[in-house]
Amino acid sequence: MWIFTTFGFFSVVQKQGSPLLTIRARVRGDLDGLRERYLPSLSPTIAGAGTDYRYRGTVSHEHLALAMAAIVRDIDYSNFKSEVARQQDRSREAVYHKVWDALWQLERIELDRA
Repeated sequence: MWIFTTFGFFSVVQKQGSPLLTIRARVRGDLDGLRERYLPSLSPTIAGAGTDYRYRGTVSHEHLALAMAAIVRDIDYSNFKSEVARQQDRSREAVYHKVWDALWQLERIELDRA
């Protein structure tokens, strides 16, 4: 699962044979912010584990579920990308906008099929 928040981008998977979830990030500070704000039980960050996500940590399903509930409760903005720019910077907002634009193509595909 990909998770985009105003404070970071995360990829969450469950590695085969592990009871824990692995939370992966492109930016170390994203994991640090997640740990500090919502998920203190997230393991220490591992860097450069040999895959395409440079940073990762592990956590239980239950702890991530509770953190996600808190993240959702804290939503108080009317425009996601604008809030990303406010909390982080315009460069992060520009990257998120490119993702938004790429996903907008799904709507075009659906309309073409109709």
